[in-house]
Amino acid sequence: MAKQAPSPALATDQDLEQLTSLFKLLSDKTRLQILTLLAQGERNVTSLCEELNLPQPTVSHHLGLLRMTNVVGHRRDGKQVIYGLAGRGTSGKDHVLELPVHHLVVRILPKPKA
Repeated sequence: MAKQAPSPALATDQDLEQLTSLFKLLSDKTRLQILTLLAQGERNVTSLCEELNLPQPTVSHHLGLLRMTNVVGHRRDGKQVIYGLAGRGTSGKDHVLELPVHHLVVRILPKPKA
């Protein structure tokens, strides 16, 4: 009888809660649009509002949720707040968001240029 390879460790309840929370966060169309724009490079709120055609309070609300979960980071440039992806990995102007959870990695990449 052949030996079976050991199965990978099962996800803990904490891993599954973290993954569930991440997928809930990413299940919103506006937040996904923000992330795809930030995958192309950093932006301020005004720029995001113009590109999304949404009011500033709506964009700021979604950015706040993304910041609280460390998906989006920010920095100050004078009076401006500049937002960008908080994940690992950058290459030039394009940014990659990697969110490792248990044995999975969720990646958000810029759209390939044609």
